[in-house]
Amino acid sequence: MNRQTIIGLGNWVSVPITVLALAFGFLVEAEAQRSQPQVQAFTITILSTMVVGDTNGIGEWGFAALIDVNGHKILVDTGAHPDTVIKNAHDLHVDLSGVQELILTHNHWDHVSGVLTLRRELMKENPDALSVIHVSDGIFSRRPSESGDRNQMIALRKEYEGTGGRFVVHSSSAELIPGVWFTGPVPRIYPEHNWTSSGKVLTASGLMEDNIPEDSSIVLNSSKGLVIITGCGHAGIVNIAAYAEKHFGNRPIYGIVGGLHLFASTDEVVDWTASKLREFRTANLLAAHCTGVEATFRLREDLGLSRQTAVIATVGSSFSLASGIEVGPLAK
Repeated sequence: MNRQTIIGLGNWVSVPITVLALAFGFLVEAEAQRSQPQVQAFTITILSTMVVGDTNGIGEWGFAALIDVNGHKILVDTGAHPDTVIKNAHDLHVDLSGVQELILTHNHWDHVSGVLTLRRELMKENPDALSVIHVSDGIFSRRPSESGDRNQMIALRKEYEGTGGRFVVHSSSAELIPGVWFTGPVPRIYPEHNWTSSGKVLTASGLMEDNIPEDSSIVLNSSKGLVIITGCGHAGIVNIAAYAEKHFGNRPIYGIVGGLHLFASTDEVVDWTASKLREFRTANLLAAHCTGVEATFRLREDLGLSRQTAVIATVGSSFSLASGIEVGPLAK
């Protein structure tokens, strides 16, 4: 075995080079983790999902959530119907007028249909409300079908920009504010297939199966671990978690919030997903939208979580650093 001699405190010490390399790697990783800004307070509130808890709100096949990090608010997705999110926010006494930034995780109608209604209503009070939308490269790609282009983001873009708003298109990951990371397009190192195979997307190589290449998530680097917010998880929640770990180092996942698109998956797929999430030390799951009831219960069991830490999201349910998951009575 190759060895390296080190002089330290007047003594000669002989150690294997491999040990030195490992030690150096650990030091580099530890320093990388220390250099990443951490979020000390956050709350994520669900504004669109299927189940309505103890509110008068609207349930739908869709997703939207409000992230509040130390008073900086970012809206993620806008639901399936034009007025769902604005009505649910009003019912929950959530003020969206001060929210300048919106993230659209991907192009599907059940995530983008509220954009124009929200922008037009909120800008009556604040012209800057939802004036910036972060998206990943590929969200405006054509999705041709027999009935026309299926991608409503193409027409929506023109109308939205007509209100004075602007899109920020990310081809890679980006830090939006300290401790809040936008993944951009997620590398798919695991063969997760969390999309419907019937769609097509026009690429530089021609017409291809639409695997929603722009699907993206948000990651909070909290003091208790990483928190992933995902709209549908079409890139695969394991791929998303692996990408987050690569960026932030070997940090546990304190929470996953949003849709994981496992509602139609087999037990074997859900069990595999849980086995990988267990490796990431996943502590909380607030499962919304397309995750699926059976899949949520199976993930709870496989991950060794409880009725307090693995929950079906309702409109108005939330996840915070201070209180963990808080839900209405229907979700317990």
